[in-house]
Amino acid sequence: MSLTFDGTVLVPAADPEDGERTAAALAPHLSPSSRVIVVNVIEKAGGAPDKASVEQREEYARTIFERARGPLEERAGTVETAILFGTDVVETIFEAATERDVDAVVFEPRGGSRFVELLTGDVARRLVTEASVPVVALPRTDD
Repeated sequence: MSLTFDGTVLVPAADPEDGERTAAALAPHLSPSSRVIVVNVIEKAGGAPDKASVEQREEYARTIFERARGPLEERAGTVETAILFGTDVVETIFEAATERDVDAVVFEPRGGSRFVELLTGDVARRLVTEASVPVVALPRTDD
C-alpha cells in the first residue's frame, strides 16, 4: 500500500529529535503539491509560573523547525512553521488544524514507558481519540 499526502498536513513536533524523526518518516509520503505545516505548542501554565521564558521557548521551537525542514524541503512543495500557544496541547493542535483547513494531522508516536505516558498525558493517544480532523500515525522508525 502506498500512502501519499498531496494536500495540507499539520505536523506537531515536541522537540528537535521528534521534529527531525517525524519529518524523515513523512518525507517519502510527500509530493510536490504537498503543503506541510510543522507546529510546536508552547504550553502555557494557565496562571501558574512558566518554567522557561517565552523567548527561550520560541528559540527552542525555531531549533525544532530547523531540524524538521531538511527532510521536508526536499519533497514537499511548501513547508511552513508555526509556534502555537495554549493550555492544552491537543486542543491547540486541533484548533490550528481546523483554522488552517488541513487534510490531516500527521505524527510519529514517540516511545516511552507507561509511566512517562501517564506523566505527559499521552498526547499521541489523545490525538487519535479526540481527533476533529483525520489523524495519521506514521510507523516508528527506530534506528
